[in-house]
Amino acid sequence: MRLTLLLGCLLSASPAPPPQQRPEQPAQETQEPPEEDKPPTEREYAFNPVQAEKEVGIGKFYFKRKSWKAALGRFQEAAKWNPGYAEAWLRIGETYEQMKELEQAREAYAKFLELAPDDKNAAKVRKKLGDKKRS
Repeated sequence: MRLTLLLGCLLSASPAPPPQQRPEQPAQETQEPPEEDKPPTEREYAFNPVQAEKEVGIGKFYFKRKSWKAALGRFQEAAKWNPGYAEAWLRIGETYEQMKELEQAREAYAKFLELAPDDKNAAKVRKKLGDKKRS
C-alpha cells in the first residue's frame, strides 16, 4: 500500500514531458488533386491457360444458377486469358443465347467453330447457326 502511494506521488510530481514539436516545413506549391474522371487502367492479360480454365469453371457455376451476366463475365475473362480456348467461346455463345442476344451468340459460335471445327459440339453449333440464319 505504501509503495503504491509513493509511486503515485512521484509520478504526479514529475514534470510533464515537453510537447513534440513539428519541424517547420517550407511552403509548398499547391498540388492539383488527381483526376477522378480517368478510367481505371485496363488489366493486361498474358497467356494463362490455367487461369482460363478456372474462369470457365466458375462461369459454369454461375451458368447453372442462371446468373447469365456473371457467367458471361467469367467466360469472357477466360477468352482473354487464352484467346484460343474453344470451350470459352462455346460457353460465351451459349450464355448470349440464353440472354436472347443472338447476334453476339452467333459471333461467339463462329469463333468456336474457327478454333475447334472437329469438336464434339461442332455439329450442334453448326445446326444452331443454320437455324438462326434462316429466321
